[in-house]
Amino acid sequence: MFEKYANIPIWKKAEEIFKLIEALGSVLPEDDDYIQSSKEIMLADIMIISSKIVGAEAGNEYTIRMQNAAIIRHHAMSLHLTVGSLRMHESFTDHDYVKVIRKEIDDFRELFIAWKNGFDASNHYWDEWELFNPPNAIKPDKEDFDDHFDLDEFKAFMENITFEEDEASDDEDLDGDFGFDDEDKK
Repeated sequence: MFEKYANIPIWKKAEEIFKLIEALGSVLPEDDDYIQSSKEIMLADIMIISSKIVGAEAGNEYTIRMQNAAIIRHHAMSLHLTVGSLRMHESFTDHDYVKVIRKEIDDFRELFIAWKNGFDASNHYWDEWELFNPPNAIKPDKEDFDDHFDLDEFKAFMENITFEEDEASDDEDLDGDFGFDDEDKK
């Protein structure tokens, strides 16, 4: 499934970091709740990073790619901090892992910058929050992105919808069997 991402440098680096975190997790003390929680946070961070790379690469739309990039940055920074925090815990003794993983995260950051700078800014939609618009993008008229939602029209539409009534009355299902026969419950 992920073969098409195999040649993307940032994806390769994320895979390497995942493997390092898995290796780190295998040597962490099992009886320390803080350390085990940190392991779960680190694994979640790198999995989210990987999924957001896929999300950004799935289309070539600048605004969505930038949204994914922001989430990747957040989780990479979280990963960097969580890995570093292990050094402060007395039951963690293998500080070389921290150095290696942090170096890989720094390398990931460099690849991230190059990857992000390669986004095609000409293919974008206007971000109404104005956080992910490309430089020099021109704000469209309000009419260009107004959804023209009419609440009265929607209410009238909803009033004309009819739902089929179940043969049983509403009170019959209050006994908790939810329409199952005794045979179905076995």
